[in-house]
Amino acid sequence: MARDSYQEKLETLQSDVLYMSEVVVDRLRLALESMEQKDDDTAWEVIDNDSEVNELYLDLEEDCIDLLALQQPVAGDLRLIASSFKIITDLERIADLAVNLAEYTLDADRDMYPEVDIQAIGTTTIQMVEDSMDAYAAEDIDACYDIADRDDDLDDRCRRASETVMRDLIETEIDERSAESDVEALMQDVSRLLLTIRDLERVGDHAVNIAARTLYMVEKDDELIY
Repeated sequence: MARDSYQEKLETLQSDVLYMSEVVVDRLRLALESMEQKDDDTAWEVIDNDSEVNELYLDLEEDCIDLLALQQPVAGDLRLIASSFKIITDLERIADLAVNLAEYTLDADRDMYPEVDIQAIGTTTIQMVEDSMDAYAAEDIDACYDIADRDDDLDDRCRRASETVMRDLIETEIDERSAESDVEALMQDVSRLLLTIRDLERVGDHAVNIAARTLYMVEKDDELIY
């Protein structure tokens, strides 16, 4: 294969990875929207369209394998292909977390803990994913470190949100006069909210993974990989 053609395929790979990230971010945004508006139709849209992300992932996985097989890549190209493969794996997992959020929307039937701003946390995670993909596109190593630093703040916010939920649960009066169905509903609501916080924190972790792979791709620096 001519080197120019091979280089074009590498550029196409990057473009396709960026397109997949746009689809995934859209799914995450829709999942949060469905949660905020208690919109079952939007939640089902996220769930039913997950197969599109899976198909994109499999197509890009095959592209990565083909690129490795078509021509012995030089070190920089090899890192690009390997990092792109790792990044699409993180994107696919973010899409799975968006499906989780949509499913929580279908299960929820009442508001709880308005002091826990899920939408604000979700907006932060979306921005982190978008910024990590911008860093991948621009090969911006400073942005990679910035995303890793911002994840510490996200982790702290998620920890404080979880503590708020648990503290309120402990302070909720439950005694022998409480209906069993009410207690069960309360525990399900608490569990669902804690899972929501956990899944959003994981989205942030995947954004850091993308930044880490980008840093390795550009600088052959594995400092952020964990």
